[in-house]
Amino acid sequence: MADSKGSGDTPAQATVPAIVTDATATAGEGEAKLSKKMQKKAEKGKLKEVKEKDPNRWAPKEKKAEKAKPVKEVVVEEVYVNITPEGHKKDLTAPMATGYQPVAVESAWQAWWEKEGFFKCDDAKIKSATKDKRFVMVIPPPNVTGSLHLGHALTVAVQDTLTRWHRMLGHATLWVPGTDHAGIATQSVVEKRLMKDEGKSRHDLGREPFLNRVWEWKNDYESRIHHQFRKVGCSVDWDRAYFSMDDRCTKATIKAFNQLFDEGLIYRATRMINWSCKLKTAISDIEVDYIELDKRTKLAVPGHNPAFKYEFGVLTSFGYVVEDSTEQLIVATT
Repeated sequence: MADSKGSGDTPAQATVPAIVTDATATAGEGEAKLSKKMQKKAEKGKLKEVKEKDPNRWAPKEKKAEKAKPVKEVVVEEVYVNITPEGHKKDLTAPMATGYQPVAVESAWQAWWEKEGFFKCDDAKIKSATKDKRFVMVIPPPNVTGSLHLGHALTVAVQDTLTRWHRMLGHATLWVPGTDHAGIATQSVVEKRLMKDEGKSRHDLGREPFLNRVWEWKNDYESRIHHQFRKVGCSVDWDRAYFSMDDRCTKATIKAFNQLFDEGLIYRATRMINWSCKLKTAISDIEVDYIELDKRTKLAVPGHNPAFKYEFGVLTSFGYVVEDSTEQLIVATT
């Protein structure tokens, strides 16, 4: 490093490394001329040495040898065989499976619980129990239009937890199972199946044969629903299972209807309804399929000639003549 002071009074100049480039080199000169900016950096000692670039930097790099992956040992899943006789307490003498198997955990218990009557609760116990020591609940009856889905499983899991908790507390506990006939909805699914499988309508069969088909459907799907409830371990009293068209349910429905009618809560009046052209009856809002249209659209109407399509998405105006007048009340509707 150069001394900051020279031999005389004149300060020594800082030594600047020579950088030879095509842009700065001049003929006959051995040193490069630096720009003013570069000279200032050199004086302050901030001029960085230019590193030589690797000429092979763009050459393809050699791939690293891949490490051999360890071979996983194939574990053969054990097949569970239920050795417990029907209705007996589960036999737990067999070795525990190495992994969780739902069938191994769930089998045999439900049949034993029901045989032992753990889920029953007699009327005398319920009536004699105080309000804070009594827990009675009716399962929301699923429609017999089809099998249960995940939503039903979630609902009964929560209810089953509450029921078992109250039973463990020693309360008079009763959980009642049941199914709902879902009249028009069940009629609709049976009609669709009849048309799909046999190409017939309910009118082709006649009233009694069609009703028999509906009852066959009800018995089939009610049995499936009960089986599904048992598979998820519902702790219900199966001796009290009901169907919404049973005699006792029908009597209770008529009694409740008459009571509400006498109190003026049920009455007859003119109202806008949803009319099914196919079923030839009124249907609820939940049974209506809504379609949004943003332009004129021709659609076939269920129950009408499928070859003919009606125009929707159009406002049609017509007039009601006012009595004893030439005026008209114009109504625009779709």
